[in-house]
Amino acid sequence: MHKRFSFYLCVINIISMLIYLGYFGYWYFIKKYSFFHNEKLLLLEMLLGIIITLIPYIIERIGKFYFPEVELILFYIFIYMASLLGSGLRFYYRVIYWDKYEHFISMMLFSALGFSIFSALSKVKNASKHAPLLISMFSFTFGVTIGAFWEIYEFTMDGLFNLNLQRYFLYGKFLIGRPVLYDTMTDIIMDILGSLLMAIIGYTMLKLKPNLIKQLTFTAK
Repeated sequence: MHKRFSFYLCVINIISMLIYLGYFGYWYFIKKYSFFHNEKLLLLEMLLGIIITLIPYIIERIGKFYFPEVELILFYIFIYMASLLGSGLRFYYRVIYWDKYEHFISMMLFSALGFSIFSALSKVKNASKHAPLLISMFSFTFGVTIGAFWEIYEFTMDGLFNLNLQRYFLYGKFLIGRPVLYDTMTDIIMDILGSLLMAIIGYTMLKLKPNLIKQLTFTAK
């Protein structure tokens, strides 16, 4: 059976995280040496990352359907960036604007999901052929809406548990004025750009070849 490209991304994710667990776990538990702060938690995050990586295939096996290939590719790229690179190798602290890149990719993922949801709910036959702009607009709106809800989540968690998810406290002091808006607004901008790019890609696919909607919809096995 022909393996999907997303399968290889899944394998790369798992192997990379296992290597991380083996190498850093060895030094942490055997040699009693830690490369990063709070490394025990990072090792647990890698285990969680492996589980999350496997979830789509577990769901596909139970539900007897396939996730859209485009969504799986974006999903595995995001997991790799967030779990292994972002948390495990501390790219959040080493690479400037790393979380913004993640916002961009994640909103492309949710925007692609918007195509799937529209296609699943639409009662219009061959909607992808007759209304590619409508589907793309729904996709864009869906992605941006998810991004907005995420910012509301961060705002709520900061208020309840003082987590500083929206980066209003930096370098030992509270930000004042315009700087306090920087993290939230740049997140929203990246959400919009990621959703817009996926909507444009999807529109182009449907406009040039409507049958490509199969790459953006759930299919039965």
